[in-house]
Order: sequence, then structure tokens, then C-alpha cells
Amino acid sequence: MRIVGATRYVTPLHEGGSLPAIVEADDDGMYVLKFRGAGQGPKALIAELVAGEIARAAGLPIPEIVLIELDPDLARTEPDPEIQELIKASAGLNLALDYLPGAVMFDPLAEKPAPRLASDIVWFDAFVTNVDRTPRNANMLVWHRQLQLIDHGAALYFHHSWDQYMQHAADPFTRVKDHVLLPFAGELNEADARMSGLITSGVLQDIVALIPDAWLGSDAVFATSDENREAYTKYLQHRLTQPHAFVQEAIRARSQLV
Repeated sequence: MRIVGATRYVTPLHEGGSLPAIVEADDDGMYVLKFRGAGQGPKALIAELVAGEIARAAGLPIPEIVLIELDPDLARTEPDPEIQELIKASAGLNLALDYLPGAVMFDPLAEKPAPRLASDIVWFDAFVTNVDRTPRNANMLVWHRQLQLIDHGAALYFHHSWDQYMQHAADPFTRVKDHVLLPFAGELNEADARMSGLITSGVLQDIVALIPDAWLGSDAVFATSDENREAYTKYLQHRLTQPHAFVQEAIRARSQLV
């Protein structure tokens, strides 16, 4: 995964509680920066990274994710005290997504995704327990007429409490009933076969290995960062175990719609 350095704070994006921002980096690219020092803390960045790279491994459309170094000195030129404090609290390694200029929010009344793509996205969100893909907040952009998945910080919510975390690996994810694409997802069984072949245990292990040490270690239950990574890997690998309760739950929830 690429690492870039933030060179200029451009503008805040007043969406959600984490105050993401558009920044310029030393590769001349523009990125949407997610701050480690925001209210959700580093676990939101872990969820963004892990869920986002699982989506990429499955061939789903998602902007490039990079690790981004933030110099606290950038706060000196910001007049807003809240932004100053956020930059200072996030000094070091953060996460950012490629900025997609001209992208617009997905509108389920105007757009009708193909059943295959909708089913794959529903499968993915149920797998990573993403609660934040609803009609109220779809967290998808349309860019050059293609969907782009964004904002996965609310996924993997099991990691907010590691007590008996493996019991949650079989969670059927009943919140899938609120998924904005569920009405379009008419090929969930096919998606299960397809996605299960792409998201393997080895792929998950490689993705979890990308989590920086700086984002781990806040949970006293783990003695080392590697032990913490192993817990993520075990949870995700166990979630792959057939039969997939989350797929059957999605099929059941969709049957209530049609």
C-alpha cells in the first residue's frame, strides 16, 4: 500500500462526525483524508482499510486507499481551532481515499444498478457488517457513470468490544434489511459463490497485515500488534465458513420486499 505525505489542507468535508478533509499530497494527488484523531479513533481507519481492501479484492469499485503522513505543522495555517486540534491529534499515519472530482452521491430513485453488482455489494457489506449503506446515507458515489464505494468506518463493529469476539463471527447481520441496494440484489446465491471464490483466507490474512502498528495497541486484551492482527484474521476467516448465515439473512430480508 502506498504511503504519501500531506502537503496542504484544502477544505473540510462537513459530513459525518469525523470531519474528513480534502488534502493535497506530495505525489500531487488530492485525497479525502480520514483523521486518526477524530472521534471514532483508529478503529474507524482499520475498518476503512480492511473493508475497503476486501472490496477491492472482490473486484468492487472503490477509490484507491493510501496511508498518509500528517505533519502537525499544517495546523499553523488553519484559522479554525477545531481543525487545528484535529490535525495536531492526528499527527503521524492516517488513511485517505483518492478524491474523485465531480462525483455525485448515489440516488436510488435515479440509479438502478445491475442485479449482479448490487448482489455483490450486498454480500460484501453483510460480510463486513457494514451498517452504513442505507437509503438515508448510501455512502456510494457515481463517478463517470460508475458506482464507487466509500466510507467503511462503521464496518467491523465487533472490534469495539473484543469480549467473546469469535461468537460474533457467525452474526447473520440482520441490519442487511436496511441496505439501499437490497431491492436490486436478485442474484445473492450467485454472488455468494462468486465472492467466496475471491475472498479467501489467504487474501484476508494479507489485507489484515496492512494494518499499521500505530493504529493497534489500544486494547489491553492483546499483548502485541501481531496478536491483535491475528484476532482480526481469525474473525474474518471464520466468517467465511459455510454456510453463510449472512447470505441467508439477506435472501430472507429481500423476500420481505418483493
